[in-house]
Amino acid sequence: MKWITRSHVHIDRVACPWLIKRFIDKDAKLLFVDRDKVVETAEKENAIPFDIPGVELGHHGDNCSFIAFLKKYNLQDPALVKIGELVNAADTDRADSHPFAVCLDAFSRGCSRLYPDDQENIQHQFELYDGLYSFYQI
Repeated sequence: MKWITRSHVHIDRVACPWLIKRFIDKDAKLLFVDRDKVVETAEKENAIPFDIPGVELGHHGDNCSFIAFLKKYNLQDPALVKIGELVNAADTDRADSHPFAVCLDAFSRGCSRLYPDDQENIQHQFELYDGLYSFYQI
């Protein structure tokens, strides 16, 4: 499948591709385009849009897109739920609700400066999420 979201990735737009590639669609092709091109490109490429307003796999209420993925794909792994809590806190301006949220935000911003290419950026950040997944399995 193809999946599509906005370019210039940040927390949710890194965590969701990690979740897709690791737990939903190992062969996923990830597309990153300008905000105003997501819907048009999704239709043309037959891609599933995420983390944009008005889509099923987007923010809903107080929850970020990562939470929408967990719910839609019935991912109940306790480690994924804990990562979801962290991503949600960091991505929805509630950093004070999770002790690692500020660190995740800082790491994500730093990677965006080091790796402006979205594909390269997510590859580097996937290692952090792999580490978090391992940490939360304890």
